[in-house]
Amino acid sequence: MSKRIPLTDEERAVYEWQMWVDDFGEAGQKKLKGASVLISRVGGLGSVVAYELAAAGIGTLVLAHAGNVKSSDLNRQLLMTHDWLGKPRVESAERRLKDLNPRLNIVAVAENVSEENAAGLVEQVDLIVDCAPLFEERFAMNRQAVLQRKPLVECAMFDLEASITTALPGETPCLACLTPEKPAAWTREFPVFGAVSGTVGCIAAMEAIKVLAGFGEPLTGKMLTFDLRDMTFSRRSITRNPACRVCGNVA
Repeated sequence: MSKRIPLTDEERAVYEWQMWVDDFGEAGQKKLKGASVLISRVGGLGSVVAYELAAAGIGTLVLAHAGNVKSSDLNRQLLMTHDWLGKPRVESAERRLKDLNPRLNIVAVAENVSEENAAGLVEQVDLIVDCAPLFEERFAMNRQAVLQRKPLVECAMFDLEASITTALPGETPCLACLTPEKPAAWTREFPVFGAVSGTVGCIAAMEAIKVLAGFGEPLTGKMLTFDLRDMTFSRRSITRNPACRVCGNVA
């Protein structure tokens, strides 16, 4: 897990207000500085997760996202800008994050997560935040999270609804426990408001911060769902599938 690296005077000034939080303090800030996080896709969800983690003082972000910025990205992908249309998404994300936090170390990977690269990406980090829209990517990350015993914050959205849980291998359900196969009706493009992906993105960032710094109560063994159409939120317990093909034999 994350290392405790001494803070500079500049960092103490920048993060002063969040270090006033009970059970976090300077010790928690040092853990964030020594921590690394993989974010799969820096789109509607991932842009907000990355921005909030950069603002909070995370040490290293590994960003994996292929392709160039398109006009249809601009309603929700807050690290993309109009002047960057037609240019690589990860480059836009990197420059925007560096503007916010020049101390941040960024590993920008112009690829989406796949079975071929998942192991190498996951082994670089302490924690994963899954913001990918495709189940092939999500399954590849989940498998490596279990194999490498890395915490994974799993978040998803559709229309005005979203869900989030935090998986700890060997302790909580993994993605395959909850969704063993790709849903037949799922498509690459779907209805989305940036405010919805931003809401779940902020929650996902907070989950990552809690796990890495070791305070608060993460959504382990819990699923938070919400529908912003009528502003209803609910939290329910979820359990591991002992016959899960991914984590069933992990203790």
